[in-house]
Amino acid sequence: MTARLLIISLLLAASARAVNFGPEIVISVRDQQLAVLENGRATGKFSISTSRFGLGDEPNSYKTPVGLLWVYDKIGTNLPMGAVIKNRSATGEVIPANAVGRDPIVTRIIWLKGLFGGTGRAFERCIYIHGTPEEATLGHPVSWGCIRMRSTDVLTVFDKVQIGTHVLISEEPLKKLIREEGVNTLDTPSSPSSPSSPSPTPSSTPTT
Repeated sequence: MTARLLIISLLLAASARAVNFGPEIVISVRDQQLAVLENGRATGKFSISTSRFGLGDEPNSYKTPVGLLWVYDKIGTNLPMGAVIKNRSATGEVIPANAVGRDPIVTRIIWLKGLFGGTGRAFERCIYIHGTPEEATLGHPVSWGCIRMRSTDVLTVFDKVQIGTHVLISEEPLKKLIREEGVNTLDTPSSPSSPSSPSPTPSSTPTT
């Protein structure tokens, strides 16, 4: 099989997995925004944060992978907002948004698995969409590789996606991704904009 045919077959296989697996998620690294597409329409737009170390899928790089992934697991159902999650288990602690000096994973985890190419190591690298207490930094690339969201937003996305839902992470503007993947119409308002010049406090222990 030629390389071209292999790529086509992989794309067809990926498309087949998307059938009946809920909405599609598109993420623009350039705009630091995530959109939920349902039935070809963008029904939600949210501020996010990708990696402070740039883009890539190399082991131990703390970079955000670019390409096509799918939802492998959903963790944290019924946890309260701000619930701290470590090693994919709740610790029992609940912290408020923008808690000083705190940077754990909170509220929900949407664990992603890459399909091929530039996302092939995403699963073993534990790349998630997850809640963060550092909400003041959203809209800027400050994560340790994952896609960070405010707790209220990750709850919304968590409830919409299913195991198998496709997630596209791209360097393209969000408007272009929405135009190519669906209809460029938002049926719900976007999240409040983030401050233009955040001053995040580094965490002593790297999280994602």
